[in-house]
Amino acid sequence: MRRAIDLIDGADAPLSLDDLAGRMDMSPAHFQRLFSAWVGISPKRYQQYLQLGQAKRMLAERMTTLAVADGVGLSGSSRLHDLFVRWEAMSPGDFARGGEGLVIEWDWFDSPFGPALVMGTDRGICGLAFASEMGRDVAFDDLARRWPRAEFVQRGERVGPLFAAAIAGRGETQLHLIGAPFQIKVWEALLNIPEGHVTTYSQIATRVGSPKAVRAVGTAVGRNPVSYLIPCHRALRKNGELGGYHWGLPVKRAMLAYESARVDANLA
Repeated sequence: MRRAIDLIDGADAPLSLDDLAGRMDMSPAHFQRLFSAWVGISPKRYQQYLQLGQAKRMLAERMTTLAVADGVGLSGSSRLHDLFVRWEAMSPGDFARGGEGLVIEWDWFDSPFGPALVMGTDRGICGLAFASEMGRDVAFDDLARRWPRAEFVQRGERVGPLFAAAIAGRGETQLHLIGAPFQIKVWEALLNIPEGHVTTYSQIATRVGSPKAVRAVGTAVGRNPVSYLIPCHRALRKNGELGGYHWGLPVKRAMLAYESARVDANLA
C-alpha cells in the first residue's frame, strides 16, 4: 500500500482505478478490496485527502486547541482504534550524558508509511524513524546520534512486538522519551491532539507556556524521536500549510490523509 500511496502522491492528476491496479500488478477488484480494507475508503476518495488543500480544510474544520484536547485525551469514540500511551522521560542528567550506560535495541520493519526503524530500551520505544525519503543509513544515523554514548544492539525479536502493537493500536504503548525538558513539554502537548485533528505551532507554544517561542517549538517538534506515536505530523503552520517534517513531507501528507480518511470512514 505504501507503493500505491507513492504512485498517487507523485501523479500530476488523479489516477483511475484501472491505472492504479495495473501499476500494482493486480486486478482492479482485488486492488480496490485491499486498499479499502487498509484505509477504509476507496482509492478515488483517498486521492482527495492527499490533495494539498486538505491540510487547510482540516485546519478550518478540525482545528483543536490543546486546552480542548486536554479534555478529549488520546482515546475517543470517534477513533477507529485507540492508542494508549504511557511514557517516561529520562532525567536532565541522563539526557546530558548522551545515553551513557543505556542499551538501545533496534531493527527495521515494514509500516504503512514505508520502512520504519524502531529503537527501544527496557522501558519502551525510544525511537521511530521512517526512511522512505532519506534512506535507511541516514535515518539510522539521525536517531543514533541523539544518544551518542548508548550501546546499540540489533534485536528485532524484542522491539518487533512493541512496534506491532503500537502501530495497530493494541493495548498500551510504553514510550521511553529521551530529550531536553522543553522538548519533553512539547512532545507531551502533541500527545493531546486527537487523531484526525490538527493544531498549529503557535497553539503548542501557548500550551507549553511560551507563546513567543514558536520557532523553538518547531525545532522541538522536528526532534520528536518517536514520530507518528507522538503525532508531530498533526502540527501545521497558521495558514494551513504543512510546514516541515523531519522524515519528509510526503510521509507527513500520507499520515494526515490516512488518519483523516479513517476517521471520516468511521463516522460515515
